[in-house]
Amino acid sequence: MSELEMRVSDEDRERTAQQLQRAFTEGRLNQLELEDRLEVALTAKTYGDLLGLIADLPPELPAVDDVVLLESKSGHIKRSGDWAVPRRLRAVSKYGSVEIDFSQATIPYPVVELELELKYGSATIVLPEGGAVNVDGFQNTWGSTTTTNVPGRPRPGGVHVVVSGESKYGQLVVRYPRRRWFTH
Repeated sequence: MSELEMRVSDEDRERTAQQLQRAFTEGRLNQLELEDRLEVALTAKTYGDLLGLIADLPPELPAVDDVVLLESKSGHIKRSGDWAVPRRLRAVSKYGSVEIDFSQATIPYPVVELELELKYGSATIVLPEGGAVNVDGFQNTWGSTTTTNVPGRPRPGGVHVVVSGESKYGQLVVRYPRRRWFTH
């Protein structure tokens, strides 16, 4: 059996539908083309069915490694700005802090798994507006975990970050970007 004959999942269908909708908003497809392709995408059975729908569109986001490891013994780990988010991200820090800012990142996945291994350091996670977080898999021995005003259940169209791992003495803060009062 070839790869094109393999059966697709609901997530594969949804990802293709989102790519078609982005192509429509960019003006690459007209309304009728979008409707026709979406009908096929949502009922597709094989990868061949889906690939035929997007073959004439520019490729999606750049490929991102499936798991990325960020590691530091005593320094500060920081990811912010315009960066490509992997499906799984693991940050390991013995004494330093970790700051992961998703607010301006390119996130091709609806769910991102973030594993934190902290001994004495703390972590700050900044979600894009509409994002949600699940911290149930994160254990904090002597520190604290704060998710003020951030929903724990996935929201339609927003990224859902699932945090796991542990911290001995540090804290975990999950928040939205701070609003800037004086912008030009």
